[in-house]
Amino acid sequence: MARADYPEPVKGLIDELKRMPGVGPRSAERIALWLLQNPKAQPGALAGAIEQAASAVTSCPICGFFATVEGCPVCSDHSRDPGIMCVVEEATDVLPIERSGAFKGLYHCLGGKLSPLDNVTPDDLRIGLLVKRLAEMPGAEVVLAVGADVEGEATANYLAEILQGSDCSVTRLAQGLPAGGDLEHADALTVSRAFEGRRGLS
Repeated sequence: MARADYPEPVKGLIDELKRMPGVGPRSAERIALWLLQNPKAQPGALAGAIEQAASAVTSCPICGFFATVEGCPVCSDHSRDPGIMCVVEEATDVLPIERSGAFKGLYHCLGGKLSPLDNVTPDDLRIGLLVKRLAEMPGAEVVLAVGADVEGEATANYLAEILQGSDCSVTRLAQGLPAGGDLEHADALTVSRAFEGRRGLS
């Protein structure tokens, strides 16, 4: 006697949900059943929102943050201070900094961090674009807001080295961010204190 199982469309939905970060098999199953059984779920609206976001949202060619055809909300904001640039690993790192209210300048998202074990080299990151942007910002301060893990430290040291001869000052976020931590999980107060305690790199 065959064992009862979910229909193929349900299993397919569960498999797709399992691909999401932090969603295990049991969580994927619960989410799938909720989407199919709960009258408030509106799976069609969810699917439409995902398709719309996937087709409409892109990476800003200037700073690397999220953008649409209307442009990037950071680069199009003329009230920002053009004399200071915050360098982060990923576009998602911009959000906790913005929520802290501690920074009013420009951003540059590297698209990752140096990691020889994962074959991530400087050519894989948006470092060349960073150097080009800073060439048009003489006297600017560059705040390196990369993670405090080994790869983040290596990335910060590499950037400080290549920017040493440029006409800009380089600072690094100091206290506030725990060793081995990253910006994605930091609260607003932690980020704010880290900006206040940034230090120069020699």
